[in-house]
Amino acid sequence: MTSAASDNAATLLRLIDFLSAHRAVTDKLAIEHVYQPAQRVAGNITIGDDCAAIPDGDDFLLMAAEGILESFVAEDPWFAGYSSVMVNISDIAAMGGRPLAIVDVLWTPDLPASTPIWEGMAAASRAYQVPIVGGHTTLTNASSIHLAAAVVGKAKNLITSFEACAGDDLLIAVDLRGNYRGDKPFWNASVTAPEGRLRLDLELLPRLAEAGWCRVGKDISNGGVIGTLAMLLQCSGTGAELWLEEIPRPSGIELDRWLISFPSYGFLLSVRPDRSAEVAGLFHGRDIACSRVGIVKENDGLLLTYGQARQAFPVCLSRGHGI
Repeated sequence: MTSAASDNAATLLRLIDFLSAHRAVTDKLAIEHVYQPAQRVAGNITIGDDCAAIPDGDDFLLMAAEGILESFVAEDPWFAGYSSVMVNISDIAAMGGRPLAIVDVLWTPDLPASTPIWEGMAAASRAYQVPIVGGHTTLTNASSIHLAAAVVGKAKNLITSFEACAGDDLLIAVDLRGNYRGDKPFWNASVTAPEGRLRLDLELLPRLAEAGWCRVGKDISNGGVIGTLAMLLQCSGTGAELWLEEIPRPSGIELDRWLISFPSYGFLLSVRPDRSAEVAGLFHGRDIACSRVGIVKENDGLLLTYGQARQAFPVCLSRGHGI
């Protein structure tokens, strides 16, 4: 083995050790257990996508919700409010939909204490051009503030997590025009975006779905690329090979940090090879990075590569439809 090959193998093993021990990644690998109580009462709605997709005539009604960590609300209340809107809207786009409205749920000791949160939510509402139409506020005796939000949207054609097929190309589309929010693993390409750009960038996802160019994908969430890919593969009952060096990332950012990052605009897509160039070109047309980073495979394993080094990632993916 050459020195370069040895270095690549060592780097890959180090990355796997780091990722397989990281809480955000392991939480995503075990997320199927969270779905089980809901699955028993979900009727004919499949659980495991970024949103619930409810048939509505020829379209689909999309619903999703997000709870915001108490520590996040305490440390950065304005951005916690902003994020509660942003992540919900991203979930709608990830399924090929367009958001219609947001509602919030807030527990606060008094209304002035929640002002920064509301200012953040309002800023995101304006930036993404999605109204906040109500919700629920509870005044409590506790000193801490709790926040959740939900979204409703509509889609004509779905992008889902359940239809990845062996032979599909894996693409990652991510907006690299941003910065980290302090020392958190959040890549913020949203707050500083010019007016109007965010909604137009998200519009690419329903355009892809309606053109028939993409039927499978997820937004890259907490847990980063690996956690998101593992969830998609569990839903589809497939495996994959992921080429770590091909993942688009900002200049100067270490790969291990990037792999656990939650980008404000980041989508993992499973696309038929004859459509990959067209899909990537659509994102490139709006200055969004998009690269082919792997392939979907028949087996239920996840193989990571770095240079010439290849190593299985320790995760069981043999789930399939019905999570």
